[in-house]
Amino acid sequence: MPGGSVHFALRCSAMVAGCCSLLLAALPAQGADSPSDWLERMATAVQTINYEGTVIRVSGDRAEALKVVHTVSDGVVREKLVAQEGNGLEIIRNGNEVHCILPGRKSVLIEEWNDQSTLFSTLPTSQVSFGSEYDVRIVKEDRVAGRKALKLAIKPHDDYRYEHRLWLDAETGFPLQTQVIGTAGQALEQVKFADITLGREIHASAFMPSYSTEDFRWYSPPRRQVTTVVDSEWSSDDLPLGFRIASSQQEQMPGSQELVTHLLYTDGLANVSVFIAEVTDDKVAARSQVGASNTFSTVRGGRRITAVGEVPAVTVEQIANSMRQR
Repeated sequence: MPGGSVHFALRCSAMVAGCCSLLLAALPAQGADSPSDWLERMATAVQTINYEGTVIRVSGDRAEALKVVHTVSDGVVREKLVAQEGNGLEIIRNGNEVHCILPGRKSVLIEEWNDQSTLFSTLPTSQVSFGSEYDVRIVKEDRVAGRKALKLAIKPHDDYRYEHRLWLDAETGFPLQTQVIGTAGQALEQVKFADITLGREIHASAFMPSYSTEDFRWYSPPRRQVTTVVDSEWSSDDLPLGFRIASSQQEQMPGSQELVTHLLYTDGLANVSVFIAEVTDDKVAARSQVGASNTFSTVRGGRRITAVGEVPAVTVEQIANSMRQR
């Protein structure tokens, strides 16, 4: 009868509503932590947590698998990355010194390194202007490398910067996966752990080379001489909104007496380096892209101006073309 059908439908609706309430009650409450709280947890995790595992790194059409071991003790980073394909490249970092071991060439290249992560090239900092240049939100719960994760999306308000996606470990906030998304919605770069162990004590022997390097050739490139400049005579008169000067230096290139001006612009997430030097070739302007990194070079007033950064091509082009000398 019609009345009975209505009564049955109402009972079903009530049962469904009850089940949904139970399911919602069983889910972890995400409202307690805002996206900014999760980003702070991520920053702490990257700087303090020991980890080891297998990571897949993708840049453009190039993909590589790496075994990674990483510790931090008294602020000193120790890290070992081993390529799982190709010539067996090993990269061993101890503080600010990095050894690149090339077993096929029986060579070791010694390089200086700054405080930047060797694995994660771009992670947001406290200087990001959320609500001004970017919006950040928690998208959903997910799983990466067999661990519960929370997916965050950082979306720009304009075409001068990229979207970033982060999958943070639900327990520690460690970034299990990161993506840089191009203006067409494609993943330009990605770092993703296939397996990972977090927080375990790692013995010092884990950072020893897998090869005997006694008969290897060791190369140490000449160091650049860097002088900090408080006030550069160069500046941009048309920076994209949100970018600001972070540092200004003069650098002497190895094997040359020429001084190169190096200006760093940032919005807290995207960074653009501008190099200004005397013209040494006949090129007028040049563009290039590798993964998420774009480069644009132009000539003005007898100086070559080159802007490079993990930003869209329009950003480096505008910044390079807007540089003026007082």
